[in-house]
Amino acid sequence: DDLLFTHRGLSGPAALQASSYWRPGDAIDIDLAPGIDLARTLAEAKTTRRRLGSILADLLPRRLAEAWLTTLTDGDRPLADSRDRDLSAVAAGLHRWSPTPAGTEGYRKAEVTAGGVDTRDLDSRSCESRLVPGLHFIGEVVDVTGWLGGYNFQWAWASAAACARAMAANCSA
Repeated sequence: DDLLFTHRGLSGPAALQASSYWRPGDAIDIDLAPGIDLARTLAEAKTTRRRLGSILADLLPRRLAEAWLTTLTDGDRPLADSRDRDLSAVAAGLHRWSPTPAGTEGYRKAEVTAGGVDTRDLDSRSCESRLVPGLHFIGEVVDVTGWLGGYNFQWAWASAAACARAMAANCSA
């Protein structure tokens, strides 16, 4: 998914999706160049007169490429002057960037949360509590976590429909 770099940190669909699983203090692994064989691309570009920065700017957003170059000891060097192992290290670093987030924006800004009534405590056909007969739970109060993009709405509607059908069947019985 897309990852946005903002003045307050990482955001966008990828960050929101990861936030469902992230725990404070843990690093997250991010592939900044998914689907690109950076090691091979950089090795092949050694035969040209190009610099590392221009190759990275072709493959990544320009400002990200520029920021990444500032983290390297040699910076923006000609690729022909670079050792293969150094280029492999650049590629590996971009494919597995592991920042440790300082925190989140909290529940005030949350779009994704996890937790709720344990599904093991519910009848899957009726959403009725196994612990308290006659008590039903549906939607986001249940510990069901899906991908972003409206799946929580689908779960809310489907669990409500299952619950309503079971309740209607019990009323007519």
